[in-house]
Amino acid sequence: MCRVLIIEDSSVNMLLEAAVLSRSGHKTFQAKDAVDGVRMAQEVRPDVILMDLGLPQLDGFAATRILKGDPATKDIPIIAVTASDTRADKEQAAHDGFDGYVTKPITPRELMAEIETVSRKKPLDF
Repeated sequence: MCRVLIIEDSSVNMLLEAAVLSRSGHKTFQAKDAVDGVRMAQEVRPDVILMDLGLPQLDGFAATRILKGDPATKDIPIIAVTASDTRADKEQAAHDGFDGYVTKPITPRELMAEIETVSRKKPLDF
């Protein structure tokens, strides 16, 4: 079982991701924006973070740079969850410290496989 922080502004996507994780026995924490997500990550110290890239105020790229720059959270694997499947976004995600990348609409199998991969600390590879 992993403790997973979901940072997602879409309530539909949040419910879907939380349901998939809960059915697989994982405990979830939820934040609707990156500001709250960064704070929660620092407080809860989850095993994995699912980070939407297109968040209001502070996007997922900037939030990940903050978390990877903080000694307390730098080792938490972060998976980008986004509708964008462009090479440029994937390269930017790898550059900013993301450990994994899943495109929306997510499939339960793909999401669980990516969580398993990053929880074993495999680097992001394109």
